[in-house]
Amino acid sequence: MNELLPFLLRRENVARYDDGTVIICDRRKYPFERTFVRCPDVESVACAVEQMVTQGGGPWVAAAYAMVGAARRVDGRSFGEALSQLESARQRLVAARPTHTGLARRLDDFMQQADQVLQVGAPLEATMLRWVEDMRDRYYAQMEVTGSYGADLLEDGDGVLTSCFAESSFVLSLITAERQGKRIHVWAPETRPYLQGARLTAPSLHEMGIPVQVISDNMPAYIMSQGKIQKYFTAADLVTLDGHVVNKIGTFQSAVAAHHHGIPYFVFSVSPDHSKPNAASIVIEERNPSELRTCCGALTTLEEIGAYYPAFDITPPHLVAGIITEHGVLSPYDLVRYYGRSMEKRETQRSVSSVPADCNDAVNGIRVSISSHRRG
Repeated sequence: MNELLPFLLRRENVARYDDGTVIICDRRKYPFERTFVRCPDVESVACAVEQMVTQGGGPWVAAAYAMVGAARRVDGRSFGEALSQLESARQRLVAARPTHTGLARRLDDFMQQADQVLQVGAPLEATMLRWVEDMRDRYYAQMEVTGSYGADLLEDGDGVLTSCFAESSFVLSLITAERQGKRIHVWAPETRPYLQGARLTAPSLHEMGIPVQVISDNMPAYIMSQGKIQKYFTAADLVTLDGHVVNKIGTFQSAVAAHHHGIPYFVFSVSPDHSKPNAASIVIEERNPSELRTCCGALTTLEEIGAYYPAFDITPPHLVAGIITEHGVLSPYDLVRYYGRSMEKRETQRSVSSVPADCNDAVNGIRVSISSHRRG
């Protein structure tokens, strides 16, 4: 599947791990440059996330690799010391993108696995690197499934509005739809102030041969009124259990316009965040106002004029036609019932074994090796 994706979404170009260093594609410079930032430690990865070097799904990948690097540095230390330092690394990385709870959730899982590996005395860096790679395998498999569900929602001749950079699921849904003979046209708002729609979405779709036009962020409602848009698709940085969708600022206003014009809004999400029951539980990241006074490094207003930059907004469930998950397209009002049951099942399974089978295999293999060495 990696070969189906455009440059930005290919596994090695999102982020990769190289002997203690995390290498991240610099999305701030794309598509004009294809450059990478080398981050030798947790702090440099956290800064890269804060400074928008990587965006969308990239932060959790970079953060997971940063944790592998942290594991490398605590390998061989006492259980308590190693776990304490890993926890400090986790907290720093989570603070770098507070609204992106997918990052936090995956690092929570990382800590649970690291705890298990430390308890059996296995090599921490190697085992956790394998775990991260396996997690990425599962992620891409999930994107392929959700992409197929997205393709099923598209009809021949559809005009599709998106927002920001919806990444792999969205791109795969378009690729699949085109292979099914459906002609799709995408409208991509710029997504100021970092222009992800203009710089990331549009070039990626153009690379794949999918018709796309860039529009400004204040054009969607008018283009909807012209009958040029039939579907609205985005990803989500967070979905609450009661169906509220958190995504890049500007998503909400397009959802309102879509609702007014009778256009269904679908959201790609692996699963809701079980720790976020409702909108009141969400912390919206507010970035430096100075970022709004510039665009691509050029001032757009006087420096002394005030600005306000909430980086995300919240779309209520009544504006959402469906959440596209690996289990199908779910009503935003049905997430509590569906995932509440799934969560209970997972907790039961976790009580039997808190280490996934693939990680168990790695750890058990190390146990055998250690035992054999001791017998020798």
